Amino acid sequence: MPAAINDRKTINGWAFFDWANSAYALVISVAIFPNYYIRMTDDYIPFFGAQISNSSLYAFAISFAYLLISLMLPLLSGIADYSGRKLFFLKVFTTVGSISCAGLFLFKGMPQVGLALAFFILATIGFDGGKVFYNSYLPLITSPDKYDRVSAKGFAYGYIGSVILLLVNLWIILDPSFFGIPEENSLSVRLAFLMVGIWWIGFAQITFRRMPAEKKGSFEEKILKKGLREIKQVWHELKPQKNLKRFLISFFCYSAGVQTILYLAATFAEKELQFGSSELILVVIILQVVAIGGAYLFAYVSKIRGNKLSLMSMLVIWIFICILAYFVNDKMQFYLVAALVGLVMGGIQSMSRSTYSKLISNRKEDTTSYFSFYEVLEKVAIVFGTFSFGFIDQVSGGMRNSVLLLGCYFLIGMIILWRVNMTKSPDQLILS
Repeated sequence: MPAAINDRKTINGWAFFDWANSAYALVISVAIFPNYYIRMTDDYIPFFGAQISNSSLYAFAISFAYLLISLMLPLLSGIADYSGRKLFFLKVFTTVGSISCAGLFLFKGMPQVGLALAFFILATIGFDGGKVFYNSYLPLITSPDKYDRVSAKGFAYGYIGSVILLLVNLWIILDPSFFGIPEENSLSVRLAFLMVGIWWIGFAQITFRRMPAEKKGSFEEKILKKGLREIKQVWHELKPQKNLKRFLISFFCYSAGVQTILYLAATFAEKELQFGSSELILVVIILQVVAIGGAYLFAYVSKIRGNKLSLMSMLVIWIFICILAYFVNDKMQFYLVAALVGLVMGGIQSMSRSTYSKLISNRKEDTTSYFSFYEVLEKVAIVFGTFSFGFIDQVSGGMRNSVLLLGCYFLIGMIILWRVNMTKSPDQLILS
């Protein structure tokens, strides 16, 4: 039986998946692992006969992970719609991601750098690969007039849960002797990776129990062709919709900037400003706390003035962030930049997701394929953004020029979004 629309228990269960997997987004991709990776590796790492800077190699690892994700998702999401296996694939990606996070516990230095990057790539695939199935539940569990608020609720749950785990990690890192861990030992940091894996798979069980029951069809070979056909159908249906295409192109451009900043801000802080682990954790806590309010703030702006103004306002702030980051030269300035990132980080992701949900709200049966197209676009944007960031870092010998490049992506996205015609009805945003 499908869950009733706007059922509180189902919505809370859906939001708890953000609580579960955001531990990866915060601890692994932002707060602790990037800094630990930079500290435990040489400045230049041999890679197929070339010497690649450790920060560039890290960026390229992210690019590779998202390239694989973008290739897999169209096929998997099509299969999920035809065989009724949204929850199955959500569980598969969650399992891969959580085990890989726990596997980073084995990373002790240069001898394990290849293993560490492999686990990091798999954890990234598990995290973002599962999001298309998670996001596709939004139009199925709530009505269009509540998309903005429910979407923001998911992000808020994620911020709160991940900050709680990060504070525990900070306690262990700053006072390892209290837990019987030697002071001069990487064990206190590596335990954080193990805890993320346990947290992720553990709290995800709440979501798995509360999502609508699936009517599973038989898994036949022809389902593969049906899945691909469905993705092609989405592409053909998008072609005559000029405003929707403009929105998606804009989304591609600014996502290249947003996701690259979220992934590489910590490496920038460590290499350019010599931030330590505890200082970075403080930065991330500030960022996350501000992000909770930011997600709801821009949902409110959208309710009063529409999605377009809300998104445009955030893009202006993102451009300002890139300019500030280029000139920042002390830690207090970076704390200000982090606060601004937090203000718009959750808001732009939440507003983009809810806007897209409104645009496809008339579709109920194949939402996974539509969200797959949206997610693949975002993944390709991450490949584009992180690879270009790493390339500029490698050839220029620094990360500041790469940050300016990201500002250009936001500017292009804003210009394209300006050309999208949006009107607002009492119940939902309409693109005409």
